[in-house]
Amino acid sequence: MNLTSVLSILVFSPLLGIIVLAIMPKTAEKAIKAVGFLATLPALLLALAAYLHYQFGKDLADFTVSVPWIQFRGMTGVEEPVFSVYYELALSGFQLLLVVLTAVVATLSAIAAAKFVKKEWKGYFMLFLLLEIGMLGVFTAENLILFFIFFEITLIPTFFLIGKWGYFEKEKAAYSFLIYNGLGSAVLLIVIMILFAKTGTTNIDALVQIMADPNAPLPGDLKLGLFISLLIAFGVKLPIFPLHSWMLKVHVQAPPSVVMIHSGILLKIGAYGLIRFGMGIFPEQFKTLATLIAVLGVINLLYGAFLAFIQTDFKMVLAYSSISHMGIVLIGLAAMNEAGVQGAIFQVISHGLISALLFFLVGILYERTDTSLIENLGGMAKGMPIAAGFLLAAGMASLGLPGMSGFVSEFMAFLGLFKEMPWIAAVGTIGIIMTAAYLLRAVLGITYGKSHREFTGVLDLKGVEFVPVVILMLLIVLIGVFPSVLSAPLQTTLETIMLGIGG
Repeated sequence: MNLTSVLSILVFSPLLGIIVLAIMPKTAEKAIKAVGFLATLPALLLALAAYLHYQFGKDLADFTVSVPWIQFRGMTGVEEPVFSVYYELALSGFQLLLVVLTAVVATLSAIAAAKFVKKEWKGYFMLFLLLEIGMLGVFTAENLILFFIFFEITLIPTFFLIGKWGYFEKEKAAYSFLIYNGLGSAVLLIVIMILFAKTGTTNIDALVQIMADPNAPLPGDLKLGLFISLLIAFGVKLPIFPLHSWMLKVHVQAPPSVVMIHSGILLKIGAYGLIRFGMGIFPEQFKTLATLIAVLGVINLLYGAFLAFIQTDFKMVLAYSSISHMGIVLIGLAAMNEAGVQGAIFQVISHGLISALLFFLVGILYERTDTSLIENLGGMAKGMPIAAGFLLAAGMASLGLPGMSGFVSEFMAFLGLFKEMPWIAAVGTIGIIMTAAYLLRAVLGITYGKSHREFTGVLDLKGVEFVPVVILMLLIVLIGVFPSVLSAPLQTTLETIMLGIGG
């Protein structure tokens, strides 16, 4: 069976929803919401089918597609193209997991949008589906030009989704997002163009092979400069301190359904870029700066944790928590060994699920009470016991309770770093303690804290609201109890990375 068209259908399937929405009257609220949700299902079903394809022992290379796309000819009249860019999509184990994560969170975010978005549903879902195309494309693109195009596709819809449907300072948050991410994109484009000019290819696997060659057409200083540029470009996206301030505004001002996507998927593009391009294409330079990356990871972890501890707004607690948890990704990668890298990748997937769940629950709370201040939400367990129970469970997952996905990722990332840089890892463990402190303070303050309001008449979780909560919670527990659902697909990816860095 020819499977080469599957990835193209998977990536561009939301386009069908955009076309249908374009011809629908903007007042047909229920129909628009239904189409917006249904348009995410083909990508979800195909992503799950690809995962089952792998689980049944089939090769992910079956999905690879590579056809000529753009050709640049020289000025000397030579018939042969000087530079060729191919339309290339493929899946590795790591990419497969990110595609499944994207498809799951996008579908659940569509359910959340049907709940939280109160106006102009047609425009919202058209932009949302365009954003999904960009995210799926980013994780399947096999050359840097195509990756960059999909990367840019994610920026514009996100800007409008924040600026049009966000809260009080939505325009400020949207422009902050666009400026920081736009600058990161410019740096990334410069790196891609230099690599293309020097090597004649943007194919990722080809670049890995060229850079591993001692006679590569790039001097060592240029390689180091390009890697540092990549670190900055993806450091904005992750984000790495001090390139993080835009993210705080987005997490607080964007609508809950957008924050689910932003914290669950878009931040992970930064981690994906560092692993796939930073560690894959520039392994020697990554090793040279490994100590610096470990220090940056610990700074992220401690900075995010300490500032989360003093916040009074639960949205800000979760925003700083995201910064802190992305520090664990850096810590794992800096270890440059199998345990550390696997822990970093686990953290990418785990945090994507946990943050999406927490921000959905915050959205429910804000909709019911018109506040996200911790002191104003005290006593929630009396009026909303089911939502309070899920909030407690999500908080436990985020602080790394054994049996949940957060524990596996944190344990492996620190295990890897303790093997290589024990003193830096020891300092980092303070962040783990602080994580427990700020999450317990916030979650217990909301659920069992002193009541400053009456929850009488406030509705608990109901109907379709259970779908995102239950699915995300089950996936978090599944990974915590059976981590092999992630580790098995990652094995080939880890072997490739270890071979590249000489591990």
